[in-house]
Amino acid sequence: MPDSRTVVVTGSTRGIGLGLAEQFLRRGCRVVVSGRSPEVVSRVADRLSAGADAPRVAGCACDITSALDLQVLWDFAIDRFGRVDVWINNAGISITRAPLWEQPVADIQAIVKTNLTGALLAGKVVMAGMKEQGGGQIWNMEGFGSNGMTSPGLAAYGATKRAVNYLHKALRKDAAGTGIRIGTLSPGIVVTDLLIGDYDTATEEWRKAKRLFNILGDTVETVTPFLVDGVLNATRDGARVAWLTGGKALRRFLTARFNKRDLFADLGI
Repeated sequence: MPDSRTVVVTGSTRGIGLGLAEQFLRRGCRVVVSGRSPEVVSRVADRLSAGADAPRVAGCACDITSALDLQVLWDFAIDRFGRVDVWINNAGISITRAPLWEQPVADIQAIVKTNLTGALLAGKVVMAGMKEQGGGQIWNMEGFGSNGMTSPGLAAYGATKRAVNYLHKALRKDAAGTGIRIGTLSPGIVVTDLLIGDYDTATEEWRKAKRLFNILGDTVETVTPFLVDGVLNATRDGARVAWLTGGKALRRFLTARFNKRDLFADLGI
């Protein structure tokens, strides 16, 4: 039976966000796609409308570092579909993988403003709206560092994602008794331009990383159906939908010699 809930996905004109939007549509949901460029948002919304009932798809440009833009996105979704049942804070950026002292100040400020401040501002806008409408679900996207793991060159990115873990717990406290449920999505290692953009693909560092990614990584088309089903089936506050579990990672390593994968073949890298 089709699911008629309304879902807003930030950063949904490409990568995981676009994959999520497509999967929600396939399950019957009404979806609002969003990104910073009005032209790109319009183009993606038009493309998605071609494969679904047009009234179920809408697009609205939004820079998540702007509280005003986020309010416009919320109001747009409400005006178009009446309410927002699910909001997914997917939009985020990475910066060049390098020791912190080599990373430009502007890049460090940008990643904090997008990945952390953007999530806080979205939480403020969306929780106010959902409280007024009587409830809803907010999902934040985990990434490398969310569980406290560290790696050279990822201090800034990892710090912003580690903050998601705290934000998840804190928002649950704030939302108690409001009907708003807070959850996290953990997609694991997904082949997107966000992942590849961290590396110089001509280096030995990339070749080593690529070997690991081919063991533990997956494509958007593989991961997003699982995440969407997890969101739509979630019934409790504090839910976490994780694709790459510890058990799955262990099995991947144990069978790596027998299961040769090249997730990057089509990309020529």
